Amino acid sequence: MSIYLDKRLQSLTPYTPGEQPQSSEKFIKLNTNESPYFPSKYSLARINSAEKKKLRLYSDPESGELARAIAEYYGVTSENVMPVNGSDEALAFCFAAFGDKGAVFPDVTYGFYKVFAGLFDVKYTEIPLKKDFSVNVKDYLDKNKTVFLANPNAQTGMYLPLAEIETIVSSNPKSVVVIDEAYVDFGGVSAVKLIKHYKNLVVVQTFSKSRSLAGARVGFAVADKELIADLQRVKYSFNPYNVNRLSAALATEAIKDRKYFGACRKKIMSTREKLTAGLKELGFEVLPSKANFVLAQSDRISGGELYKKLKEKGVLVRHFSDKRIDNFVRITIGTDAQIKILLNKIKNIMEAQK
Repeated sequence: MSIYLDKRLQSLTPYTPGEQPQSSEKFIKLNTNESPYFPSKYSLARINSAEKKKLRLYSDPESGELARAIAEYYGVTSENVMPVNGSDEALAFCFAAFGDKGAVFPDVTYGFYKVFAGLFDVKYTEIPLKKDFSVNVKDYLDKNKTVFLANPNAQTGMYLPLAEIETIVSSNPKSVVVIDEAYVDFGGVSAVKLIKHYKNLVVVQTFSKSRSLAGARVGFAVADKELIADLQRVKYSFNPYNVNRLSAALATEAIKDRKYFGACRKKIMSTREKLTAGLKELGFEVLPSKANFVLAQSDRISGGELYKKLKEKGVLVRHFSDKRIDNFVRITIGTDAQIKILLNKIKNIMEAQK
């Protein structure tokens, strides 16, 4: 840290991303909730020589083609959609645009919320999850602050039904409610349909998980057109050309390919159930997940120790030091073959604990 850094940022704790191995060492990578499946063939086919030649030109600042494709998919207008450089950018814009009242979010959730609050000097309150790690809807009623909820929740994978989301949105008419739906495609129902009835709702999604485009960095916000205009004001004060040409083209074709999207999410949900059953057979507690990961713990081995032993055996999972979940590991849903290997390695580790 230099002597020149803004004093306000000196105490900021940055977000720690999951490991991305760069060496030739081989890992089964189940730590960052990426898809185990290739992107849509139509996405890849779109990156032809004509698209590559256009790289000398700036991208469309509105990402109009992509916005229209997203709007068609969700039955809204393109005025309701703002494509962004990964859903994290949309979340950052929400903190910047709507943070003056302060913010509330769960104590166990996506780690970037606290980082963005610190970065944009937003005062925030963490609301404890219940003992079973579920969200108590009553805790989020009439808050008079911007509400941020991941649904399904990062890091637990637990899901609030749409009716309960609507209860939260309707009870906060004077405040914005941001629903972060990075994982909603793995068993949940999107709140996008509610934006036609509520002017205070922002829904944020990503192409990183269910559409296999984590490396393309594309996300989007869907909201009433006036809220989108607010977010656009922030975007145009920061980075007008925020979504690059190739990423926009990839994402446009990905959201059009409904058949492949459906097949991939179905396989991931099926594998999730196999992983959950396998872990329970090994004596693990597994939180009920509607995401492309599960959070699991055992009373026979700490989360940190299991993470280390799996890494030694060539499998990466995620371990968090947060006090409430430090005995858990978070496991991304891979292919059936990858999960079979993982379960065998966990079995061997647990047998060695006897």
